[in-house]
Amino acid sequence: MALSPQTKTRTTARPAPGSGFLFLLATLACVAGLMATYYYFVQTTTGQFIDESALVEAVELHGPAGKASTRFLDLLPTISLVMAAVVVLFVTVIRKRWTEAGIAVAACIGANVATQVLKALLPARPDKGVITLELNSLPSGHTALAASAAAAVFLMASPRWRPMAGFVGGTFAIASGVSTLINQWHRPADVVAAFLLVGAFMIPAGWLIIRRGSWNAWDGFGGHIGSARIWLTLPVVIGLASATVAVYSLIRLAPSPWQETSTTNYFWAGISLIVIAGYLATVATTSLFAYAARGRGPSNR
Repeated sequence: MALSPQTKTRTTARPAPGSGFLFLLATLACVAGLMATYYYFVQTTTGQFIDESALVEAVELHGPAGKASTRFLDLLPTISLVMAAVVVLFVTVIRKRWTEAGIAVAACIGANVATQVLKALLPARPDKGVITLELNSLPSGHTALAASAAAAVFLMASPRWRPMAGFVGGTFAIASGVSTLINQWHRPADVVAAFLLVGAFMIPAGWLIIRRGSWNAWDGFGGHIGSARIWLTLPVVIGLASATVAVYSLIRLAPSPWQETSTTNYFWAGISLIVIAGYLATVATTSLFAYAARGRGPSNR
């Protein structure tokens, strides 16, 4: 029996089997990761010391890099809002995806509001014997703004463009987080917490979006420049390189014949933590959305 056009549309719009559970699992992982980040880096002595040491050592590199990152952070709100607005409006007008745009924008706003609420409601950093400001700075507002804007663009992009959008957006969010550390505005844990909080809002929004319309269908990796596998390979390679830097930096601090007094080791370990967390989120999210939209017909042009 031949299917009507309406029936075909509903069929091709259905996400891959089991993807709903994976989206739920990813959301819960973000929430659990956020709680674990707060507990370890705020409530424990070791976590506070590592986090604060990275912030203090950032002074050593606050020269030309600091000036450049300050300019970037000053422009960050404008860049983020313009980037998200242009892409979301373009897709909305061209493809008439008004509901999808509303979902993406609502999730973006929700993530940023939740960031400010958490910063206000979470208690001050407890005294664990570490010299640090008691003021709660977790999560990073600048990072949340950049990450949520990039996520909104990712959600509104068609599947064949999402891998590239994920890498570019993830890099943008990571750059914003690194800049806040270089400028001593935020500790590494503040940035990681912002990534996780944004994920907790944007992943469920993405699930709602991919369930709407055949525009989410695609023909898999490699069929288009926007879906080339390089967009998954690059963040994996950079993440592994960052892990190597983190291990090397921390090994130099451990009791051994090569132990040294730290001047920038904690800083580089903190930078590595931001990069690893950012690109891990990028690869995981891109893979999750790719699986949910796979095998559902030719991608939308």
